[in-house]
Amino acid sequence: MPQSAPVQPSPARPTRSAARPPRWLRVVLPTVLLLVWLVLAGLGGPTFGKLSGVSSNDQAAFLPASAESTEVQAWQEKFTDSEAIPAIVVIRSDEKIPTADLRQYAAIGAKLGAVDGVQKPQSGQTTSVAGPIPSEDGLAVEFIVPIADSNSVKSVVADLRSTLADSIPSGTTGWVTGPAGLTADLVNAFGGIDGILLLVAVAAVFVILLLVYRALLLPFLVLLTSVFALCAAILVVYLFALWGWIKLSGQSQGILSILVIGAATDYSLLLVARSREALEQMDSRWTAILRAWKAAFEPIVASGVTVILALLCLLFSDLNSNKSLGPIAAIGIVFSLLSALTLLPTLLAVFGRASFWPFRPKVVGEHDRRHEHEAGQRVAGLEGVRGVWLRVGRVIARRPRVTWIVAFVLLAACALGLTQLKANGVSQTDVVLSQSDAADGQKVLAEHFDAGSGSPVLIVTTEADADAVLAAAKSTDGIATATLYAGNTRPSTTGQAAEPIVKDGRVLVQATLADEPDSAAAEQVVRTLRSTLPAEDPDVLVGGVTAIALDTNDTAQNDLVKIIPIVLGVILLILMLLLRSILAPVLLIGSVVLSYAAALGVSALVFDHVFGFPGADASVPLFGFVFLVALGVDYNIFLMTRVREESLRIGTRPGILRGLGMTGSVITSAGIVLAATFAALAVIPILFLVQIAFIVAFGVLLDTVIVRSLLVPAVSYDIGRAIWWPSRLWKRTMHSERAESID
Repeated sequence: MPQSAPVQPSPARPTRSAARPPRWLRVVLPTVLLLVWLVLAGLGGPTFGKLSGVSSNDQAAFLPASAESTEVQAWQEKFTDSEAIPAIVVIRSDEKIPTADLRQYAAIGAKLGAVDGVQKPQSGQTTSVAGPIPSEDGLAVEFIVPIADSNSVKSVVADLRSTLADSIPSGTTGWVTGPAGLTADLVNAFGGIDGILLLVAVAAVFVILLLVYRALLLPFLVLLTSVFALCAAILVVYLFALWGWIKLSGQSQGILSILVIGAATDYSLLLVARSREALEQMDSRWTAILRAWKAAFEPIVASGVTVILALLCLLFSDLNSNKSLGPIAAIGIVFSLLSALTLLPTLLAVFGRASFWPFRPKVVGEHDRRHEHEAGQRVAGLEGVRGVWLRVGRVIARRPRVTWIVAFVLLAACALGLTQLKANGVSQTDVVLSQSDAADGQKVLAEHFDAGSGSPVLIVTTEADADAVLAAAKSTDGIATATLYAGNTRPSTTGQAAEPIVKDGRVLVQATLADEPDSAAAEQVVRTLRSTLPAEDPDVLVGGVTAIALDTNDTAQNDLVKIIPIVLGVILLILMLLLRSILAPVLLIGSVVLSYAAALGVSALVFDHVFGFPGADASVPLFGFVFLVALGVDYNIFLMTRVREESLRIGTRPGILRGLGMTGSVITSAGIVLAATFAALAVIPILFLVQIAFIVAFGVLLDTVIVRSLLVPAVSYDIGRAIWWPSRLWKRTMHSERAESID
């Protein structure tokens, strides 16, 4: 067991009454900075409500152009000359519907077709709505309603539901479902992102800051810093989305808000902690804030750059939803950095010690410093450390190896839950956790009709091979019917042959699935078609709603394998440059990967056995990895930069204990704040966001409490000076130890 280094009292920190900084630094610069941020907030604040206008939740828009389903979608637009999204209206009766009553239902179809936003009928048609189509059991009818205004699906579906409720006969119940209905309910679920999400996140952060600092003004200053950063980020993201430079979705919008509030608060907490230290050492608030800013600048910038580069690694993704999130979130971190390093120090300098009222920091005298030294009770590095961090430091100093082994075993045990993770995607009816009219309608549709009605598999083939491909599709298990597209809004059910539409030598086959189009069985049918149909036509393409979901999941899983090594490599390089070491960064990377695996393992068990979720989106592990690894390294950067600073003064092992003691409270507070902000995502009833909320919130707490507080400092203490290998600090401490042994 390594022995503690001899007690080395921390050098006295002289109280300074330095001359105030020049007038431009005290008056001109703060005034300019405040004006700049007020302008950014003034311009960015009103854009919150405009983001939905440049946001898209269309799953197909996030697939790469090379995806097979994307190619089919392009062909489909050629055949139909329309980008209409089908809504399926299903009406179920308590009793069998007489054939004579179908005329009454036809009148309902006409009313649905007259709703604004529904595709207008083509020449020779009275309505673009297909139906009423009776079910075989006679208990239900369905309509296929093409919605032409794809940018207003939410409002059009709402009007369809209102029209349906006013038109259906007594004794019947109606639903609007299908791709349009599910999209509308998804957009509705995202409706709280602009207001509720931000309100919950800000309220949680405010309460935590009050409890941590027991100050009335400081929480407002920190929150003002975060909110102004978010306003500026929203402004830039809105403009980029408006100009078509990035694709914005509801999930990206929610993550952006949470990430900016959490990150800006974290960086602010580090600066506030340094400011309090400086105010206890110096009379002048201006000199103290400037000193704190210089001390916090390197770890804050290093942390921010690490997160930015990790997020930009998402640009290597083949899935456009992942690729777009990278720059969107990176923009948020950029403004979090800028606000923490410019706006907050300005506010702290203006208000000075009053920021901490009623517990204003006072200049510590020599008598108090001697008392602080005695508080360490002769453990080198713990001079001035009190409370829980004094006790943790003692445990690490006495039993470093036992401490890190226990922490490692605990995390490894949690990671075993990874075997229970089901991240292969979920059906679209399970995406929205709140009540969904479309999800309910989809179940009714599956009870009375072929479940894939209105969401057919689309097969593009050459005209010469059309008959062979059609026959092969019909004979495939899981396909109820298949027809050549001849300009109808739905597959022909009359049995009459119709001349198929031909575009550039290609025809379109519509195949109705027997299973629900977003089920695992339906995805397997698409896989089967893609493996068997090339025998009939080597250039055949298989797409449609089910294929889009399948390609999205497959692409997301491929992204996970590709992006994780890139992110780890980038972060490792940054840590090496920051710490001027190889061994320490490798250990830090290993610790956050273990923490990520543990968080994901516990999350998998909670999702399966506590919440009863049907599975997870294929992008959940990747998003969880990027956020947890980047943000987990944040706290290790805060810790190890302070450890390195103290090690240069008092040696490695005392420096580890002192660095832990001096950063313990601020990093723990930052972790709690970040966990609370990400947990706020759970107020949006979207399965993906709820799962990300739990994974990141739990993972951050696990990283803060176990990894940064016990595992990293204990293993570093156990290794000793070699942790800095091969830097000058390692060589310097090695030479110092040799000199001491000679003496």
